Amino acid sequence: MPTGSLAGQVAMVTGAGRGIGREIAIGLAAEGMSVCLLGRTHETLIDTLKECARHGSRGIALTVDVTRFGAVHDCVRTIKRDLGPIDLLVNNAGQIDRAEVPFWETEPGNWWQVVETNLRGPFNTMRCVLPDMVERGRGRVLNLNSGFALRPDGDYTAYATSKGALLQLSDNMADSLAAHGVVVLDISPGAVATDMTAGMPMFKDMKTWGSIPYVVAVMVDAARGRFDALHGRFIHVDRDNLEKLVARAEEIRATDARTLRLRPYGPDDPLA
Repeated sequence: MPTGSLAGQVAMVTGAGRGIGREIAIGLAAEGMSVCLLGRTHETLIDTLKECARHGSRGIALTVDVTRFGAVHDCVRTIKRDLGPIDLLVNNAGQIDRAEVPFWETEPGNWWQVVETNLRGPFNTMRCVLPDMVERGRGRVLNLNSGFALRPDGDYTAYATSKGALLQLSDNMADSLAAHGVVVLDISPGAVATDMTAGMPMFKDMKTWGSIPYVVAVMVDAARGRFDALHGRFIHVDRDNLEKLVARAEEIRATDARTLRLRPYGPDDPLA
């Protein structure tokens, strides 16, 4: 049951017109957050905004291509004017390779479009939002990531490359952001039923999907600060025991776990 635990705060959610982004935005609104919804399709954004308003949440919907820095910058300025400083950024907007094919058969335009949406988009939003968070000494960034970031995949090379790069970007920013009280987390929802996953051949025989309401609950918990101790790390909603992760956060930080690192071939590896 909603508790209003995030009342008085402002969230910016990309890709909020459909799928997980829509449900996350509604979940945050139900907890009292004011929400700014970003996406490419005005009609779906307005539909999400109406659902958020039913919870009494203030909100605005802005049609934007997150790969365009100037447009994102203008959106952030509008949010600050109409809703106030941004406390939470949720980078959800993303694309997947159009076809399951090996790299040498990919269509170059589509390959780069996927990478730009999944990496340039979060770069643009973070670059526009983080200066204010740093100045205020608080804020949270939640990057929707994927298990594809952690393992090679010969059929979805653009998606896997972009998600791995996003995880590396979060890791590179983590220490400097921590000094200013700003938290960044990469969170994978696992395999959940959305328009995007429905079109992926690898999921054509999928019978049991992950729970979108559970993903939303985890994202709301992250917005509350439950996972702040895992700052800069990767969380997999569908597979992780979240209580155990939080309990072992100090050990995870000390051992540099849940980050992308080169695996040495042995103790005599010069890069070990």
